[in-house]
Amino acid sequence: MRVVVALGGNALLRRGQELNSENQRENIRVTAGQLAEVHANHELVIAHGNGPQVGLLALMDAAYTAVDPYPLDVLGAETVGMIGYMIEQELGNIIPFDDHIVTVLTQVLVDSGDPAFQNPGKPVGPIYGKVEAEKLQQAKGWSMAPDGPYFRRVVPSPTPKRIIEIDAIRMLVDNGVVVICAGGGGIPTAYDENRKLYGVEAVIDKDLASGLLARGLDADMFVMLTDVPNVYTGFGTESQRPITAAHPDALEAQDFAIGSMRPKVLGACKFVRETGQKSAIGKLSDLSKIMKGEAGTLISNDIDGMCLGG
Repeated sequence: MRVVVALGGNALLRRGQELNSENQRENIRVTAGQLAEVHANHELVIAHGNGPQVGLLALMDAAYTAVDPYPLDVLGAETVGMIGYMIEQELGNIIPFDDHIVTVLTQVLVDSGDPAFQNPGKPVGPIYGKVEAEKLQQAKGWSMAPDGPYFRRVVPSPTPKRIIEIDAIRMLVDNGVVVICAGGGGIPTAYDENRKLYGVEAVIDKDLASGLLARGLDADMFVMLTDVPNVYTGFGTESQRPITAAHPDALEAQDFAIGSMRPKVLGACKFVRETGQKSAIGKLSDLSKIMKGEAGTLISNDIDGMCLGG
């Protein structure tokens, strides 16, 4: 079975942790153990987030005032290389020695006229307190938005249209290679009037891009991992209940946070509708159980309505 696994930010950095190399490597080491179990029985393709890492590079970049800051597409490419290297090494230390892993810097095509450019809404970078967020907004002209009790920078998040390297990725997977790709939603690019690619100052949602990847690879299952065990109705309220399984129409009809669970739900539902295969959303530590249908939220055309847990 061909499985695309999209790693949420907690696979790289837990909320509140210092953004240093040691913390990220330790988290990836734990994540690699879960991924190795999937690799043992299935073809594995890995996508991941990179928001905090891009944010850190942007802050470092801003400290060097002799030149203009590097654009988000370049910063994204830098972080994808770094994260891919760590995943390759830690996973490679667990799986059989002769198994191959490769990271593909993945360009993802967007429409330069996408309305998202007029309405920034994608969180990137570290979390800030209210006072610090206001200072950054004034000093750098960033758009900021609430993230629980904290704040994060938000940038345009255009819809991914096509993965430029999809044919090369498919060839690698067909030949048994574990591929790490579409990191951070991919490097946002667009075509100019001469059909030449150029980088775009934006961040593509990793879940939508991962869904596009899963569809392009004819995956048999698409799994999105986060820091909660299920998708919930009434999340954060006294009446919240876990959704254990749902038809895509029933799940998509629920009200989910745009900057959090909503993209995962949209990515999962689109994958299920277009492929007829199954998708799942759940907690990183539950990956093995999710693959067996024993944990997480399963999305399938075979489910009638929506099933809630206690």
